[in-house]
Amino acid sequence: MDKEWYLVKTYALKASEIDRQWFVVDAEGQNLGRLATRIATILRGKHKPTFTPSMDMGDFVVVVNADKVTVTGGKMDDKKYYRYSGYPGGLRETSLRDMLERHPERVLEAAVRGMLPKNRLGRKMIKKLKVYAGSTHPHSAQQPKELAV
Repeated sequence: MDKEWYLVKTYALKASEIDRQWFVVDAEGQNLGRLATRIATILRGKHKPTFTPSMDMGDFVVVVNADKVTVTGGKMDDKKYYRYSGYPGGLRETSLRDMLERHPERVLEAAVRGMLPKNRLGRKMIKKLKVYAGSTHPHSAQQPKELAV
């Protein structure tokens, strides 16, 4: 039997060796779910060959024109967002149409948050997502690359 099979070592990346990049995504005319899936993949770092599920390997994502995202079917009126104040009768319900009018950033943030891990790691990953309703953003100093979705 060949004894060289045990000499293969798996390399574990250290936190200091993670190379983070900045990407900018234009959400105008993009489907909400498909865009959120692509963003969640980049935030987790699954697009990198060094992906490790237990580490935050992902990159930063800046989304512009979040108010111009699209959905299919009757989701504009059928999809609901819920929040609860903690008091009796404090459950509030908002449709997707109202949410896009008032807080378009929250729509995309909620879609991406649902695709990330539900633990400390996921909370750390969502902080690398920056969403803006308009076409401008204050992150030009980081020289983000255009991401084709």
